[in-house]
Order: sequence, then C-alpha cells, then structure tokens
Amino acid sequence: MHTRRIFSILLLFGLLLLVQDALGQCVMCRAVAEDSAEDGGLGAGLNRGILYLMAVPYILLSAFFFVIYRKRNTAP
Repeated sequence: MHTRRIFSILLLFGLLLLVQDALGQCVMCRAVAEDSAEDGGLGAGLNRGILYLMAVPYILLSAFFFVIYRKRNTAP
C-alpha cells in the first residue's frame, strides 16, 4: 500500500513536468486571441470554449465517482 502511494505521487509529479511542454501554442494564434480577448471578440469566445472543454470531463468524472460512492455506501 505504501509503495502504491509513492508510485502515485511520482506519477503525478512526472505528469506535472510534462504539462510545461504542452503549453506551447502557435505564435499567431496566441497574438490574435490575446488582442481580440480585450475587445470581447474572437478571444472571449475562445476563452469560454476552452473553459467549457476543461469543465466537462471534471463534471463527468465527479458524477461517476459520486454514483460509485453512493452505491458502495448504501446499506444492503
């Protein structure tokens, strides 16, 4: 059990290091998004779309784990 916890922590740390490489973006796309976000144009919609795409998996996983938790803790 202790080994599993250490492995999980190391895996999480490794994934956090990989995130830094995933932050790259096309220079032109970034410039357009930053400029138009201030005006409320394309960039604002782009930001809302990113937040939507980010939130959906967390909501689904939370609902899934809630259902599992309820099923495991209900009295038979």
